[in-house]
Amino acid sequence: MTETQPAPSSALVLFSGGQDSATCLAWALERFDRVETVGFDYGQRHAVEMDARLRVRAGMPRVLPRLADRLGPDHVVDLTGFGAIGETAMTTDRAIEVGARGLPTTFVPGRNLIFLTAAAALADRRGLEVLVGGMCETDFSGYPDCRRETMDAMERALSLGLDRPVPIQTPLMWLTKARTWALADAIGGAALVDLIVEDSHTCYRGDRTHRHAWGYGCGACPACELRAAGWDGWVASR
Repeated sequence: MTETQPAPSSALVLFSGGQDSATCLAWALERFDRVETVGFDYGQRHAVEMDARLRVRAGMPRVLPRLADRLGPDHVVDLTGFGAIGETAMTTDRAIEVGARGLPTTFVPGRNLIFLTAAAALADRRGLEVLVGGMCETDFSGYPDCRRETMDAMERALSLGLDRPVPIQTPLMWLTKARTWALADAIGGAALVDLIVEDSHTCYRGDRTHRHAWGYGCGACPACELRAAGWDGWVASR
């Protein structure tokens, strides 16, 4: 950004309803005057996240009242056709393990690339300047489309394709899960942390029956293990 360019005032948050995207939504509300959200239905096994995202969104004005007027409309994009392309542990009932390519079977090929393309098209139509996503390299889950290098390539491709800048901001890219909990606490204190614990959803198996200190989940899938370890690390550091 040059000195002659005003700072962006609007953002579209890729919002799944999980811990990371909930934290990113709060982060964006602090920084942009107008914030909208977009979710993607791609036939995921943990479809309960589609309900979770509504609960988290509804709770944001309550836990961040000073920023409530910045939260704009929500959008949902139907990508079930895309989800059917590849049978992964995220979209079909199969074991969660490391596959032959060394990638986890929860990896949905090209998922973030499709998400970002759809989000950029929506942002262009809505007049939103920045895309915000919860991609993270530090607590790497084996997903190559979460790397900052991938985001940089997508920024360039989308900017060329839409003939305007399409910045992709990833505030969690270099944060551990413990630091992500700390960021939520710094933005919204106990109220935001409690909202994320109670209403966000991360578990790949869609388990909303087992309640842990860090929230609901099976406690055994990679997403639960990562979230639990981050919670324990954050609690220990306070």
